[in-house]
Amino acid sequence: MLPWKRALGTLTALLLAATVTVTVTPAVAATASPVSAAVATAPSSGWNNYACKPSAAHPRPVVLVHGTFANSVDNWLGLAPYLVNRGYCVFSLDYGRLPGVPFFGGLGPIDASAGQLAAYVDKVLAATGAAKADLVGHSQGGMMPRYYLKFLGGAPKVNALVGIAPSNHGTTLLGLTGLLKYFPDAADLLTDKTPGLTDQVAGSPLLTKLNAGGDTVPGVRYTVISTRYDEIVTPYRSQFLTGSDVRNVLIQDLCPLDVSEHAAIGLIDRIAFHEVTNALDPARATPTTCASVIG
Repeated sequence: MLPWKRALGTLTALLLAATVTVTVTPAVAATASPVSAAVATAPSSGWNNYACKPSAAHPRPVVLVHGTFANSVDNWLGLAPYLVNRGYCVFSLDYGRLPGVPFFGGLGPIDASAGQLAAYVDKVLAATGAAKADLVGHSQGGMMPRYYLKFLGGAPKVNALVGIAPSNHGTTLLGLTGLLKYFPDAADLLTDKTPGLTDQVAGSPLLTKLNAGGDTVPGVRYTVISTRYDEIVTPYRSQFLTGSDVRNVLIQDLCPLDVSEHAAIGLIDRIAFHEVTNALDPARATPTTCASVIG
């Protein structure tokens, strides 16, 4: 291969990674600083409390599953306190870490990450005494649990899965992933260095296996919360699931003024957060509107 083409292939891979890094979790950009490093390692405020016992009103613990290039703290600085303040026992895990790569998760193979989630759910259930958990995930964290449910025995242990902008059927990154076929070195770099990214490319072997025979498994309620302005998991309708116990929500149908994109809908969007609580407790659901931002 010509040197310029090899360099361009590497540049394409870096562009893909940088696009996800900057857009999925803006907090990641600061993790190199001492302040942000301290945040990433600091005890979470009000969640990951293993003494928490679910109440009659909220009888299941909520496990938060972060997205690609994120971690158990930075992805949930908005949603975790929101749920804790409403009486939920909330937990979050780190998964998909690669050797020598601190702070950034969700980079390892998704099937291995699903195994880490399985172990963590068992830990939370043992600590809380609950029979089942509810899972809430952002981006990869909304899709990866489906592997756990379908292939690793997770379905009997989970009541509901709520995916916020999940990569359920992969992404084209606005067509950028289509460039990989022209630059084999770029594809090899992504596969070798960040398999968690490769697994999320539309049409990947992992996603083909995951979605074969149907999107869902019996006994689990599924909710997908998406934004039409998503620039990472594209097209945004690829996030939606089909199945008998699925609710697909486009956040702009609830509040046309909501302009959240892929990162914001999971990090700071209180309209989306309100819809998460509706999904966790449908018996007490209240209408989600633009006013939910102050709820």
